[in-house]
Amino acid sequence: MATAVHVSRQLPWRTGLAYGALAAPLAFVSLPLYVNLPHHYASVAGAPLAALGGVLLATRALDALIDPALGRLADRLFARGQLHAWWAATLACMLLALGFAALWHPPQGSETAMLAWLAGALLLTTLAYSAVCILHQAWGTRWGGAPAWRARVTAWREGATLVGVLLASALPLWLGFDATSALLALGLLLGLWSLRRVQVAAVAQASPSADFSRSSPWANADFRWLMLVFMLNGVASAIPATLLPFFVADRLQAPQWQPLFLLGYFGAAALGLPLWVRAVARWGLAPSWRAGMGLSVLAFVGTPWLGAGDGALFAVICVASGLALGADLALPAALLTGVIHQAGAGGRDAGRYLGWWTCATKLNLALAAGLALPLLSWAGYRSGSTDAAALQALAWLYAGLPCLLKLGAALALWFAERHNPTWRYTT
Repeated sequence: MATAVHVSRQLPWRTGLAYGALAAPLAFVSLPLYVNLPHHYASVAGAPLAALGGVLLATRALDALIDPALGRLADRLFARGQLHAWWAATLACMLLALGFAALWHPPQGSETAMLAWLAGALLLTTLAYSAVCILHQAWGTRWGGAPAWRARVTAWREGATLVGVLLASALPLWLGFDATSALLALGLLLGLWSLRRVQVAAVAQASPSADFSRSSPWANADFRWLMLVFMLNGVASAIPATLLPFFVADRLQAPQWQPLFLLGYFGAAALGLPLWVRAVARWGLAPSWRAGMGLSVLAFVGTPWLGAGDGALFAVICVASGLALGADLALPAALLTGVIHQAGAGGRDAGRYLGWWTCATKLNLALAAGLALPLLSWAGYRSGSTDAAALQALAWLYAGLPCLLKLGAALALWFAERHNPTWRYTT
């Protein structure tokens, strides 16, 4: 039987686990879609890189533009009660499972039909995924709380995400995508059952002047700053995620190591999450996030010089950059929750903010695929290429450009802290 959970100094582990559980099967979607799918259609289905990048950019951009409307819908559902939001999440999970399974069975013989199938199945899958994610995030955002509490809530959700990612990084290669699709459906069912047991207690609302909570999120300067940082940092992370299979297979010539690289990367992120939560209690949200960005650049900056036979060194880089990933997972959403509640929108209009947040996440991934893949094609790279110049272009796009974007994000976050000093608070 569900009971209301109030904000306290510590988040009960049973509550955190019950809330975060749905994030694990959602990771079954996110990792294959953004890491395996481009490589699958390029190498297995034979789609040309430029056309594939165009389809991924168009479908993900369209999907992203719909997310703000999904956020407003989430607000209306929560206004009618959490049970209405839960049933909507259940319907979206059903569509998500169907769309994901369809993605891995494109029609054969016609490139146009194959790309059309990809666009339709991907749009269905990502829209359903967005709806579930927005509802799930809104469930936790409604708590509000001090920075440390918010970091714990997001850490439970992102920790469950990492568990799902660890499974999703290996299961498609070991069992195939049909078995992965079946496990996704089972995981969504269990996650929905668990979420149904978590009733978030009402939170006290801030009282912004001029009824600011009803205005557009973009009228909030804190939100604009946070979105700038989030998108710079997000594109920096999405480019390596898109290009990883190409880099491992052709630059390192170690495709058999890819599951181990992913295991080391996401396993280190899972182990690092509690450390970043502790860092927030000592340094505050924004300084801790900047430290994570700096660690990521230090870990990744030497990657463009790696080549064939450097798989062991790349594994060390994966572990080091994975530790930094924990900051990217737990801290931005905790900052967003603070922005939402400072605007007085925590218990009423959080979905409008989360819709744009999810939209930005999709645009990050769309830009990564829609820009990186055509740039690789322009540089003369093809999947399976052995040309030295093309492989060097792959290495610089995979690692060099993301490091520059990370540094830009860290600088933007430093300026944002000056605009809102509360981002440095620890309590």
